Amino acid sequence: MKKILLLCCIAFSCYQVNAQKLKPYGAIPNNDQLNWHKMEYYGFVHFNMNTFTEKEWGDGIESPDSFNPTQLDCRQWARIAKAAGMKGLILTAKHHDGFCLYPSRYTKHSVAYSKWRNGKGDVVKELAKACKEYGIKFGIYLSPWDRNHPKYGTDEYNQVYMNTQKELLTQYGDIFEFWFDGANGEGPSGKKQVYDWKGFIGTVRKYQPHAIMFSDNGPDVRWVGNESGHAYPTNWSTLNKDKYYPGYPKSDEFKAGNEDGINWVPAEVDVSIRPGWYYHANEDGKVKTADSLMNIYYASVGQNGNLLLNIPVDRRGLVHENDSTSLMQFKKLRDKAFALNQAKLKKATASSARKEYPVLNINDGNRDTDWAAKEGVNQANIDLNLGKEKSFNTIVLLEGIRYGQRIKEFNVEAWDGTKFVEIAKGTTIGNKRILRFPTQKSSKIRVNITDSKASPVISEIGVY
Repeated sequence: MKKILLLCCIAFSCYQVNAQKLKPYGAIPNNDQLNWHKMEYYGFVHFNMNTFTEKEWGDGIESPDSFNPTQLDCRQWARIAKAAGMKGLILTAKHHDGFCLYPSRYTKHSVAYSKWRNGKGDVVKELAKACKEYGIKFGIYLSPWDRNHPKYGTDEYNQVYMNTQKELLTQYGDIFEFWFDGANGEGPSGKKQVYDWKGFIGTVRKYQPHAIMFSDNGPDVRWVGNESGHAYPTNWSTLNKDKYYPGYPKSDEFKAGNEDGINWVPAEVDVSIRPGWYYHANEDGKVKTADSLMNIYYASVGQNGNLLLNIPVDRRGLVHENDSTSLMQFKKLRDKAFALNQAKLKKATASSARKEYPVLNINDGNRDTDWAAKEGVNQANIDLNLGKEKSFNTIVLLEGIRYGQRIKEFNVEAWDGTKFVEIAKGTTIGNKRILRFPTQKSSKIRVNITDSKASPVISEIGVY
């Protein structure tokens, strides 16, 4: 009996060794970054003093009384964002002119010194409350550049900025993202500020440890290097972030990430629904169409980025009707495009698979399960049998990024009745890659991983 138990223990130990969990490769996202990746699409709200002065960058000498929305309704903003499919909103609590949308104790350039609501208003508070009501997340943009504050350009200003950070990070509930703008110009004294980035970042970590921080080099997510609404066909989520800094002038060096970067710092794609970031009445007829926004979605979310779409709230304090209409039409286009995954739960086979990460995970509709090729196998293919001939023009691939970004190159083939024929190809995948192509009719699809830095891992494949 003892011998039998001993043999069973040995066998179980061998099984445990052979059934080891997949080891990560290179830099990997933390849990907060994984949650950020899953958001994919959320809104930017540029609403501040510039809304009332017809400027994009204010000069800091505006009268606080110039800020005077007549119908401010943050619940309308949150309601529209929720209906549009956005997962959150990030508000410009202070832009470069220094005007604060909340009653800060550290400046006289704020709503507290305006006639609006007799100096008792607080836009940050109202939007934070509205986001909570509608079940979306709330984030903060706080420009370090301050063209109004008398301390700007001195050593004391960095502490002033950190004090305002503390106000925003401790008074308005959970903050999902804190947005640093790298712009650094002159203040009222004619001097530029030497920013204490270590202190700024540490303040966020101290008071909101789960908040994602954005700047050119992170530390958590990075700028994509343009404001046109697109990531790049080759887009690594890894970066050597210590090589760069907020305001780094050579964005070409980090815009697509660094293939062998030692830090996980994925790209965020920020773009406005209008030509400007702030509201201008003469742009009411220049709102991006739903088709244009759909192309932006494919080029951002579909190329391993998150989409941060700006909505310039108007002088009333409302999302303009034209912007709202376009957002709703954009939502309908997305819903229609991805209504039916024709590969879901269809028969799948792979040229290589680990027992613990079988190919059936690849189209089970659960992005938290993965297929993985065997250790040492860096090229593999997955076949999907659709059962009968189907029409499709889009394929969506999600890499198992919990284990690192590995895939460098792949292609997609469709069965033409006698052989597989290439219909699309790409380089990196990352969190999500969407490839579009002329409509195909086929019963079988093959995805070939032709180059990978380690054994490839894919969470989901969808066909639409």
